[in-house]
Amino acid sequence: MEKMKKEEASNPAFTMREREVASSSGKACISYLACEPLEREGFINAFSTRLGGVSQLPESALNLAYFKGDQKENVAENRRRFLTAIEAPQAEIITARQSHSTERFSVEFKEQAHGPQPECDAMITRLTDVLLAIQTADCLPVLIADTKTRSVAAIHAGWRGTAGRITERTIADLMQTMGVNPRTSIAALGPAACARCYEVGEDVIERYRKEFGYWSKLFTNFKEGGKAHLDIRAANVQQLAFCGFTEDRIHVAPHCTMHQNDLFFSYRREGGGQPSKVGRLLSVIGRETADKR
Repeated sequence: MEKMKKEEASNPAFTMREREVASSSGKACISYLACEPLEREGFINAFSTRLGGVSQLPESALNLAYFKGDQKENVAENRRRFLTAIEAPQAEIITARQSHSTERFSVEFKEQAHGPQPECDAMITRLTDVLLAIQTADCLPVLIADTKTRSVAAIHAGWRGTAGRITERTIADLMQTMGVNPRTSIAALGPAACARCYEVGEDVIERYRKEFGYWSKLFTNFKEGGKAHLDIRAANVQQLAFCGFTEDRIHVAPHCTMHQNDLFFSYRREGGGQPSKVGRLLSVIGRETADKR
């Protein structure tokens, strides 16, 4: 844990914030991570933690996803607390039915926040007062915002989506449909299982070997039986760079969901093969109507 704290201190782009919000029992303390370069450009953004909620996962957990492992009223209260903490109480959260695909979806109407969830693993929009939200518990959330067109994107990048180049595909969508220029955009990569923890099998290694010429730079700690550790962050940083993002506009949170399981949900640490036992984090991005830039 001490090592992780030192890494956090060395990355000024991200700040861990604690906010008190009203609850039926008095005050609740909500902690979340914010990317300051995005914030300075007028974009609401936040990467949630597991702290300050009402879900029994195992207790006082801030689960922000509607799924069979939690009660709807718990999630609704957790989301209220989270939105209050990040000072976006009126924003509409839009989530997707994630399936580790490379499907993307363009959010065109605010009403889509109340309709069926799109089946995809990345979303883009230029609407105000909506927050695109990615649900994770070890996979990598990637948030993108363009400072010129004011368009935003939220990407769920697990090993499957990353292998399918979901980040590259989403940026291509932004460029083609919204006129986004990667050189005026900012990317924030949130908490995920780090390269020291993210073990994968021989099938995954082989897929990356076939897909990426730089595949060997993404793996470490090769073991007998064909296993190794994947650096999911480095893989997506490479995709961002390939699309034209400059190094100073790519911000990577040093937090590991597995090393810091007391702060973040981790399917690999807690799940035991049963997704319903593990809460979900939300990584959100959007902008308010008052944004006149």
